[in-house]
Amino acid sequence: MREIEFDEIPTLVGQEVAVSGWRTITQQQVDLFADATGDHQWIHVDVLRAQRESPFGGPVAHGFLTLSLLPALLGESIRIRGAVMGVNYGLNRVRFTAPVPVGADLRARVTLKSADALASAETLTGGPGWQLVWGVTFEMRGQERPACVAEMVARSLAAPVTITP
Repeated sequence: MREIEFDEIPTLVGQEVAVSGWRTITQQQVDLFADATGDHQWIHVDVLRAQRESPFGGPVAHGFLTLSLLPALLGESIRIRGAVMGVNYGLNRVRFTAPVPVGADLRARVTLKSADALASAETLTGGPGWQLVWGVTFEMRGQERPACVAEMVARSLAAPVTITP
């Protein structure tokens, strides 16, 4: 885990900040994701049919399942000291560039693309904040081509600054 000081954030723009640990994609995860989203397409959930008919040779994870791992992989890779809250703000760009077979190992390679200061009035905490754009590449073990590339926008917020006499 990389620990970053809240005020250090702008000095890291343009740098690779962290690489997460590997996470194995299981059929159980794929099935639970299908149940949660209602996306039961056979290439994800019908193992035997996917082995017989799919061009991938077996079941593959939903692209959005891969993307949904982003907050957890960031959370296990980066800690911002001085932040009391982090908020997902959106996505700028997402591409699913390769199928993720069930059983594949994924990790996230994270670069800080930008950091814009937020005024206290713009934050949920009433303290200072940063709007961050994280460039994330989901790598698959043993594969050259990434599974997904994305730009995630997040806000990192600190507590209000109190001045004591």
